[in-house]
Amino acid sequence: MKLVIIEPLGVEDEKLLQMAKEALPESVEITYYNTRVTDTDTLIERGKDADIIAVSNLPLNADVIRGCANLKMLAVAFTGVDHIAMDVCRERGITVCNCSGYSNAAVADLVFGMIVALYRNLPACGQAVRNGKTKDGLIGFELEGKKFGVVGTGAIGLKVAAVAQAFGCQVYAYSRTKKEIPGITYVDLDTLLAECDIVSLHTPLNDGTRGLINGERLAKMKPNAVLINTSRGPVVDSAALAEALNSGKIAGAGIDVFEGEPPIPADHPLLTAKNVIATPHIGFATKEALVKRAVIVFDNIVKWMAGTPQNVMK
Repeated sequence: MKLVIIEPLGVEDEKLLQMAKEALPESVEITYYNTRVTDTDTLIERGKDADIIAVSNLPLNADVIRGCANLKMLAVAFTGVDHIAMDVCRERGITVCNCSGYSNAAVADLVFGMIVALYRNLPACGQAVRNGKTKDGLIGFELEGKKFGVVGTGAIGLKVAAVAQAFGCQVYAYSRTKKEIPGITYVDLDTLLAECDIVSLHTPLNDGTRGLINGERLAKMKPNAVLINTSRGPVVDSAALAEALNSGKIAGAGIDVFEGEPPIPADHPLLTAKNVIATPHIGFATKEALVKRAVIVFDNIVKWMAGTPQNVMK
């Protein structure tokens, strides 16, 4: 059985390989590529003999999947799989397992880092200190007592909701599946957008969520509201959000995800929009989360080899 780790997984090379050897049976031959490439031919060359491929957020298109003739299992070191040609995987009977849960704490941390930065004007405060100025014009807001909307109550959404409650927020939620969670009030999306001071997005990207937050829905938000997106970039209409920010229809935004992976084009509308905290898709990227992720990757492989696959994506 051959495993190809087709790109770096964010853990030091020696440590990653040691983790793999300790977790996997001796019968597994491990090939590790510690450079990231994107061209189809090279990816096929790397994976052509693999029974199992471990991949993070590197796009694996239909040609790559078809070119890896022996492929039986994809261990995706990520929560979402929208970068994988899932239709071809289903067509070929390839098992795809994700790493749900590894970044719950990491993403929640970033959400509140962004909110505090926006609410307390931290970027402007830093400039004021460096320019010899005072707090004039920089009086901020508290989280306590604010209405906090969570769109999508999977594991990450629920983690964010719990932290919001700890801050003393009133938590509202919109999700395809409602859950009985103390302190969380489920409402429809339009009500959540109209009522909440903070809206944090935690939905997967699919046909139902692409463009979910568009101009019409942004118009329903309060002028003092902030929008946080750490889910997937295309869930939000970026041009509409930039217009809403520049015209004062909403007060601010924290954006970790865009239509594509960084580097983000210099002319992207959100990079010059008012009151935006922008980060280069770092929500999942903590030392602790990346180790957790590698543990889940190798555990997924072990379970699949034993005939009891877990974290299987349909």
